[in-house]
Amino acid sequence: MKRQSVWAGKVAGLVKAGNTTAAIAQIKVAPSVRDVQQLRDILHDSQLLQKYRAVDEATADQIAALSAPRLHRSP
Repeated sequence: MKRQSVWAGKVAGLVKAGNTTAAIAQIKVAPSVRDVQQLRDILHDSQLLQKYRAVDEATADQIAALSAPRLHRSP
């Protein structure tokens, strides 16, 4: 059984409260792809992804950004 991320629950709470600007800001600094995917699952189950298109786009963009290979690594 997978353990749910605390981060995903907190950001989902922001979206449920209607504070999408704060939620999008948190999505842009998401810790991992798994956390963003869990957030999408929570929002999809509560049918909030359809209501808030900006959040849907932000999560999809962040998953793509975190999944992409890095062009360089810091020393």
